[in-house]
Amino acid sequence: MLNAMTTSFVARLRARDPNAWFELWEIFGPVLEAQLSKWGKGRIGNETVRDLSQETLAALSDSIDRFDPSKGARFSTWLLAIAKHTLGDEIDRRMAQKRGSGKRASSLDEAWMTASAAVSPGADYEAAVFRAKVTAAIRAVEKECDFQDFAIFQMRVLDGRSGKDVANDLGTSEPTVSRRLAKVRTALRSRLTEIISTYSFTQEELSEPSRNGLVLDPNKPDDALFDEAIAEIYHTDAQQRRAGLSATD
Repeated sequence: MLNAMTTSFVARLRARDPNAWFELWEIFGPVLEAQLSKWGKGRIGNETVRDLSQETLAALSDSIDRFDPSKGARFSTWLLAIAKHTLGDEIDRRMAQKRGSGKRASSLDEAWMTASAAVSPGADYEAAVFRAKVTAAIRAVEKECDFQDFAIFQMRVLDGRSGKDVANDLGTSEPTVSRRLAKVRTALRSRLTEIISTYSFTQEELSEPSRNGLVLDPNKPDDALFDEAIAEIYHTDAQQRRAGLSATD
């Protein structure tokens, strides 16, 4: 059964809520573009990749009613299957145009809904989807937090600077830096919980944060491990996105 946050988000998609579609595109668009470019192998251009990525996300609302999480498919598998279907239709359409004949859109093969090695996404793709969720949470917290609070988080966690250096730069004390950093960390844990819950359909996906060093339970914090894991995920995601942009330039 889908959790309440996922069900609410799907309802917004079905209602054509523009904010819901924007959220989906902002989080997963770059991951889909990178994957479609990889599959296209030069046969499709950058604009087509972007169009297909948007078509993939638009197709989610048409397939959600047939999605059965009890069969074991992850959210990343769902996205990947629809992206493959969308790309396949585009390539078939182009081939049909070359032959001078029409090409009818094919139906989505639902074999992907069963978890198996044959249809499972690669580990790199699954990791990219998880990093996209974490990056989305960081961006959301940046918008919500006090500017200086997030600047402290940026310097201490993402830039890896010491509390003493940050305090000296800002003309404040180390205890103040620690206190304001804790506020952002708490907000980030909350946002991560929300985003992971919204875009997860299986227990495996829900357990991804802890497997990656992100303990989200505020009653069992391991702040040093949490900060280290966040920094590593954030920088890896930024590096991969830059590489993806360079590949499509």
